[in-house]
Amino acid sequence: MVQENAPAFAEAVANDMSKPKLEMYSAEIAAIVQRSLISTEKLEEWTKPTVIDVPDWQKPWSPTIYKVAKGVVLIIAPWNYPMTLSLQPFIGAIAAGCCAVVKPSEIAPNYSALLAELAPKYLDSNAFRIVLGGVPETTKLLELQWDHICYTGNSRVARIIATAAAKYLTPTTLELGGKCPVILDPATDIAIAAKRTLWGKAQNCGQVCVAPDYVLVPRVHQDAFIAAIKESCSQFFPDGSLASDSISRIVSPEHHSRLMDLLKRTKGEVVLGGKSQGLRIEITVVKNVLADDSLMEEEIFGPILPIVPVDSIQDAINFVRERPHPLVLYAFTENPQVKTQILNGTLSGSLVFNDTYMQLAVNEIPLGGVGESGHGRQVLKYTFDEFSYERGSIDLPKETEPFLGMRYAPYTEENFKSIAAPALVQIPEEV
Repeated sequence: MVQENAPAFAEAVANDMSKPKLEMYSAEIAAIVQRSLISTEKLEEWTKPTVIDVPDWQKPWSPTIYKVAKGVVLIIAPWNYPMTLSLQPFIGAIAAGCCAVVKPSEIAPNYSALLAELAPKYLDSNAFRIVLGGVPETTKLLELQWDHICYTGNSRVARIIATAAAKYLTPTTLELGGKCPVILDPATDIAIAAKRTLWGKAQNCGQVCVAPDYVLVPRVHQDAFIAAIKESCSQFFPDGSLASDSISRIVSPEHHSRLMDLLKRTKGEVVLGGKSQGLRIEITVVKNVLADDSLMEEEIFGPILPIVPVDSIQDAINFVRERPHPLVLYAFTENPQVKTQILNGTLSGSLVFNDTYMQLAVNEIPLGGVGESGHGRQVLKYTFDEFSYERGSIDLPKETEPFLGMRYAPYTEENFKSIAAPALVQIPEEV
């Protein structure tokens, strides 16, 4: 479906948010095709029953674990990466053997309409459906009983979904994003750190759950880092980001107004950008941002980058620890001790050293949050595992009956000693 309709998908998403062709093909179209093919290749391995290694006396029971589909699942997708975040979990649901309803976002209407048009041409509508609509339709879907719900979005809506799921004790996968910080080691290459941070921030105009949200920079290096950001920005967007076709626009007037309000209320100093034209907002950098600033209230989800000065790596770690666990923590350092300090001193869904965003290109590591940034994991086998469960099984042949005789009534002291023997073994004093 994706291979035969790639130009149509790219055009639909471009109409929804002006996503550049390169970003669309690399981060969405190619990713979905690749992960579909990998899932097909790996499916037999993923679904193969596992024979468990047990003590010799239990081996005749054939202890086995089967991977079993959970049933009928609901996938509620966001608008920012509409193809990846609707079809990536869908691939896992199909691989696991589930039937599925996919609810794409109404904020990406062109993509959603195209998916609803194409899916029935390639997939059995008795097993897979695309449901269009907004809040009323989603609310109606949540009134139904599902065997699993997968939602990607924000924590406010996630609480509504989790509450609805609790009515039926339905398990959920919640991928919720949050404010993903960048920690800058004073000894790092500032020019590289600035370039890679800016690149990650510019992807989809900052409208991505793993975008670097703010930078914790050593106070004495704040100006040097900002100068490096400006240099990279001039290289990426020679005529300015407002005029560039290498960056998306903000998806809707509502999101644009929210971002401009955050920027209007900041007490930091705007040192790059700040202008807006239509639904476009310049790449904007704000220095000397404090913990209680408007830009620290919520996930920015746009092209605004606050710079928060700190006095040490430990201060940066403390700053991160005082806030909800992020989906991703980025850190620029070559120092093994600093890496260990950050690894052991923080919690996040993922931890990425010396780049931003590129963890999404690694098929073998999971995407998912912890705490406020969500729970559950996605990408290939991790998605397959979300939509299936491990069903334990044993099969006792009749030939084992003589061995089982001691479990039957009437209970005797001899039988007690035989059954309880493992618990009555004396523990050696040295242990």
